[in-house]
Amino acid sequence: MERTEVLIVGAGPVGLTLAIDLGQRGIRCRVIDRKPGPEFLPKMERCNARTMEIFRRMGLAEKVRAAGLDADVPMDVFITRSLTHAPFVHLDYPSVASARAEIAACEDTSLPAEPYQLISQYTLEPLLREAAESLPGVEVQYGVAFTGLAQDDHGVTARLSGSDGESAVHTAYLAGCDGGSSAVRRALGIGLRGEGDILRLRQALYRCDTLFDRLPMGDGPGRGRHYHITDAHNSFLIMQDSTRHWTLHAVVEDDAAMARQFETVVGAPVDYEMLHVGEWKQNLLLAERYGAGRVFLAGDAVHLVIPTGGLGMNTGIGDAVDLGWKLAASLRGWAGPALLASYEVERRQVGDRNIGASRYASSGRRKWRGMWRAGLADDDAALAEFTRTAETEQRKTNEMIGAELGYRYVGSPAIWEEPGGPEQLFRTYDPTAWTGLRLPHAWVRPGTSILDLPGAGFTVLDLSAASGAAEALAAALQARGAPAEVLSVPDQRLRDLFGRDLFLLRPDLHIAWRGNGAPADPEALARVVTGHGLP
Repeated sequence: MERTEVLIVGAGPVGLTLAIDLGQRGIRCRVIDRKPGPEFLPKMERCNARTMEIFRRMGLAEKVRAAGLDADVPMDVFITRSLTHAPFVHLDYPSVASARAEIAACEDTSLPAEPYQLISQYTLEPLLREAAESLPGVEVQYGVAFTGLAQDDHGVTARLSGSDGESAVHTAYLAGCDGGSSAVRRALGIGLRGEGDILRLRQALYRCDTLFDRLPMGDGPGRGRHYHITDAHNSFLIMQDSTRHWTLHAVVEDDAAMARQFETVVGAPVDYEMLHVGEWKQNLLLAERYGAGRVFLAGDAVHLVIPTGGLGMNTGIGDAVDLGWKLAASLRGWAGPALLASYEVERRQVGDRNIGASRYASSGRRKWRGMWRAGLADDDAALAEFTRTAETEQRKTNEMIGAELGYRYVGSPAIWEEPGGPEQLFRTYDPTAWTGLRLPHAWVRPGTSILDLPGAGFTVLDLSAASGAAEALAAALQARGAPAEVLSVPDQRLRDLFGRDLFLLRPDLHIAWRGNGAPADPEALARVVTGHGLP
């Protein structure tokens, strides 16, 4: 029987990111996917700021940017009748180049280290696959389906099916990153709760080489990222990363109608090819549990959101980097039982919160769509009210920086928690260096973020050069077998920004503890953050 340390089911962005994280930590893992290879299908189309920070830490951010949308293309959003009509609403959002320039000039902690990047899933997946396969001990295999499992205290035996017939693999841990219809989740008997089948739409992918270059057409909107169409079909046109491909979502009677709908939305004759049509359902669903025993679930397998706000795949990337270091710690023998248990405690609350954020954003879109009616554009007062509402409500979809950066792990057994804490807002980011939050970004020197400096293990960040305090905590962690180092950055500006002398950073850069001197009991703190609990 074949053996591996971690078997990952699902070679989408979440599964591949988990494989990269594990591979960079020296963990042997195998990724399987039932599809024959990466598919040219319209799915996610944007990596948010936090995901790009994660890819930066993995050494992939510049590769993602090179493969994605050109840096100087605007990210504007329009509400309009068609691409030839003057927009009712124009929301101006910066290009990646402009956003990066703003970040480079920022002298506080209010911005991320990286801005968003528009990149289609069919572009991102091959890039992540190449990165995963470049790592020793990581294998990615397509055309292999997961069919079942059995587990005990020592590992998991997974049953697989492929072109060579039935087989089995034994693994210490299994991660189900296999999407909303997850076979791994079903094998565990874990259900989903929430609002399902809220709205059914068709989604089509088109190739149209000239459309982007022709914008604006007539009185229509200019170049941008999203075009929401005021019609009875919930039409929504998305520019993909090549600017030659476009995705349309609409409620129409059949697949053939998607060609006619594209022509109506564009509003002018263009040469195009419809490459794919599929149907999808809007869901707001959360798994009852994030795993069982030695089997864990991540990504769409445990949280299904409406794409408003861009919180689907990006939430899954957060799942992957939370789970990765905890699996590695368990496999290398220094994790206590509470460490892997903390994965569900931490990530399920984020999944639940982001479902709420998606509901909030989609309700805004539904509100302005519900106001539209035939003839409204001829009623000046009604049109003015519609425009005011649409501009306010549509921003809920496109401005989610609080949900992206400001999530805090509350009640985790692997964090030395402080009472209180900042409110977690969807649209506003409070760059507080509180326990449970990701350490905010700040520049140490031009081009180097504080987030670039920690190693792969625990980091005791010392902003004051307090003699001996950081070393005592690092030694307590090392005594438990955990990788730990001291990072001394004596800088009064950073000390003022972050508000404490010392920070204990986990491998995922979330703050596990903070203080102005050595912890009262370094050994007790080391026990907690490594998952052994208090003595």
